[in-house]
Amino acid sequence: MPNDMDVRDRVLPDSIPQLVTQLATDARDVAKAEIALAKAKALFAVTRYKAAAIRFAIAGVLGLAALIALLVGAILSLATLIGPGWATLAVVGVVLVIAALLALSGKSALRAGPGA
Repeated sequence: MPNDMDVRDRVLPDSIPQLVTQLATDARDVAKAEIALAKAKALFAVTRYKAAAIRFAIAGVLGLAALIALLVGAILSLATLIGPGWATLAVVGVVLVIAALLALSGKSALRAGPGA
C-alpha cells in the first residue's frame, strides 16, 4: 500500500488542471504540425507535377515540329513527281482525312461513355 500513497501524494488536485492544459496545448501543437506536413506534401506534389507538365509540353512541341518536318519532306519528295502545288494539295488532303477520322473516332468515344 505504500506505493498507492506515493502516487496519490504526487498527483495533487492543483496539478490536474495543469495536466489538462498541457494536454490541450500538446494536441494543438500536433494538429498544427499535421497541417504543416500536409501543406508541405501538397507543395511537393505540385512542384513535381509542374516540372513533369513542362517536360510534356516541350515534348509535345518537339513532336509537332518533327511532324511538320515530315510533312514538308513529303511535299518536297512528291514535288519532284507531281509538282509543288499538287504535292502540297495531296499531303494536306491526306492529313485532313486523318484528322477527320480521328475527330469522328473521338466523337463516337464521347457518345459511348466512360470505358469505351
